[in-house]
Amino acid sequence: QVHLVESGGGLVQAGGSLRLSCAASGRTFSTYGMGWFRQAPGKEREFVAGIRRNGGSTSYANSVWGRFTVSRDSAKNTVYLQMTNLKPEDTAVYYCAAGTGILEHPAGYDYWGQGTQVTVSS
Repeated sequence: QVHLVESGGGLVQAGGSLRLSCAASGRTFSTYGMGWFRQAPGKEREFVAGIRRNGGSTSYANSVWGRFTVSRDSAKNTVYLQMTNLKPEDTAVYYCAAGTGILEHPAGYDYWGQGTQVTVSS
């Protein structure tokens, strides 16, 4: 069992930055790939970024490529999403997830956090 808790969301102006954190419980953190997804009102949950369990390989949605960076710290059982040059269309609830399947698809994850709101004003 893995329990995930996100933090770091908030309100920021367009062009600004935020760093989201996701703290994971349990001793098996290093065995899971970790992903970030987001869901805006009226839209489906979409993949944002993911990092494989060894930390050596990452994946990003085209919409965030070059602006967002995903990383993980195994010593702290934490995964991060550094977001820069934020745009109003990045406004959504952001979720972290842990799993052993395909990074880019929600079905690849077994555990989900409760989400943190990110709002980008224009």
